[in-house]
Amino acid sequence: MIPLRLSAVVLPLIVCILLPPFTLGIRSFPTATAATTTAALHSLLRFSEAPDYRNGAGCLATTATTTSDDPSLVHIAMTLDSGYLRGSIAAVHSVLRHSSCPENIFFHFIAAEFDSASPRILTRLVRSTFPSLNFKVYIFREDTVINLISSSIRQALENPLNYARNYLGDMLDSSISRVIYLDSDIVVVDDIHKLWNVTLTENRVIGAPEYCHANFTKYFTDEFWLDPLLSRVFGHRKPCYFNTGVMVMDLVRWREGNYRKRIENWMELQRKKRIYELGSLPPFLLVFAGNVEAIDHRWNQHGLGGDNVNGVCRSLHPGPVSLLHWSGKGKPWVRLDEKKPCPLDRLWEPYDLFKPQLVNGGGRGGITREQPWSFSSSILVGYSHDLL
Repeated sequence: MIPLRLSAVVLPLIVCILLPPFTLGIRSFPTATAATTTAALHSLLRFSEAPDYRNGAGCLATTATTTSDDPSLVHIAMTLDSGYLRGSIAAVHSVLRHSSCPENIFFHFIAAEFDSASPRILTRLVRSTFPSLNFKVYIFREDTVINLISSSIRQALENPLNYARNYLGDMLDSSISRVIYLDSDIVVVDDIHKLWNVTLTENRVIGAPEYCHANFTKYFTDEFWLDPLLSRVFGHRKPCYFNTGVMVMDLVRWREGNYRKRIENWMELQRKKRIYELGSLPPFLLVFAGNVEAIDHRWNQHGLGGDNVNGVCRSLHPGPVSLLHWSGKGKPWVRLDEKKPCPLDRLWEPYDLFKPQLVNGGGRGGITREQPWSFSSSILVGYSHDLL
């Protein structure tokens, strides 16, 4: 057994030997000790186990040998990292809770290679929270994109994992022809199969709610609009703003058109000449705006996190709601924990599976206990096939 004093030296050496070197970029990574790693794992595993959900009548049957390329499956891609983990878990929970065929949903989670919570820990967390969920965790190599990222108006927008959506065509198996991409700060309050069944017409590559009333020019700098060579990219299109946090993507057309490279080309130009301020969104607008399948606005009630600077409270857009999206600086779990929630944050709260610790009795002698978690009787309980 290694003495305690030596373990602080030996353990880092073992890690250095076993793990390959990596390239540092915009983010820095604190040195993890055994104590901090254990504490992080303990914190991450403080999630209640979600109910299992059964398929409703009329769902396509799956078999025990079902794999991710089964044509009966709905494919959903999301990122998974320690910073937004609570949001991701709530998002998955909301999808399953409202799905008519939850057994037919397959989640593709993209985890950062050097997150403080390793992909292995995140996999354990997902499995413990959703024991029979159909899912796979992919490791996103940050050095794939880190040298293409330019500074943004908010540091969170510089996270390399924000750009993982650009690489879904490469990361997911070639047999997967379509995927729904969802951000981690959303909850779905409708059947996700309705979104899955949207038709992408005229060979369009992506579908998303469009907002043509928005001031499209503000997403790019004056230098961009004053350059006739650059601004003419929209010359034969009528570009409208769309939010990339909810997209239906045709991966066959994506791969055939090499859209990953098209986005990267704009990111490379941005490194040389400042043409936008908002991280991963503008390159998508440059490539796709004006050629997007317009999906009903109910599928992205976005902006609930406020703007990117102040995160002020926002209200819903007029019309029906199928998906709530806390894009912007303010996140519902943060505001709820700080006892400063916005009114709409209460709509996110029922999907939160995190188990906060409450202190009884007050003072230093208080007893810490976990808050019990329960559901209303209207929830459909069931199970899903375990694919892993």
